[in-house]
Amino acid sequence: MDSRFLGIPELTETPSVAVVVDVMRACTVAAWAFARGAEKIVLAESLDDALALKARRPEWVALKDGAPAPGFDAVNSPGLLRSTYLGGRTVIQKTTAGTVGALAVKEASLVLCAGFVVAEATAGFLRQRGCEDVTFVVTGEDGRAEEDLACAQYIAGRVTGAAADATAFVRRAAESRAATELTEGVREGAHRDDLALCLEVDRFPFAMVATLEYSLMVLRPRGVSASTGGTSA
Repeated sequence: MDSRFLGIPELTETPSVAVVVDVMRACTVAAWAFARGAEKIVLAESLDDALALKARRPEWVALKDGAPAPGFDAVNSPGLLRSTYLGGRTVIQKTTAGTVGALAVKEASLVLCAGFVVAEATAGFLRQRGCEDVTFVVTGEDGRAEEDLACAQYIAGRVTGAAADATAFVRRAAESRAATELTEGVREGAHRDDLALCLEVDRFPFAMVATLEYSLMVLRPRGVSASTGGTSA
């Protein structure tokens, strides 16, 4: 598999297959939302768009980066979200990196969103699809976020079977700037367990596929069979 690792500003053309990586914390939060029962996640272009969607569909759950704010139901924290039951509900997510990265490649033929928590499922999905040319979008720090790059490289290695041991990749993520900010409480809307939850490998058995549905970019879970590498809706 031919892999490229690009920051959002480096996306000069639409890739065929894109894997959007935001370990701390958008993609980890998305995975937890599905684990807590969410049916789908709508990736909002802006905070105003998120609030407009919420106004039209008040039963949806609006989620954002940073501190709690009027009109939003939750913040971008896996530690806080894991105690929220979302059975059958739609989540609106707007973050500063992860959702921006997914929307930047919305015209790609296949868009996956990933973190360590869905690493093997993501790799399995790429294997099953026979993807030969994959662009990993390293969303944090304009493509320099070590936690996102480490996760992207780990997933790329898992596709070919070259990176079976996650230890070194997780260590790189644990020593990243984002990890330090979470540990030191720099980031608003964080929980003390966020870092540990973001560094869990293969916690969930599904990949996360984003597609355009009408005018919205919508993320849904896709189960992956560990035994065959196949996928199911």
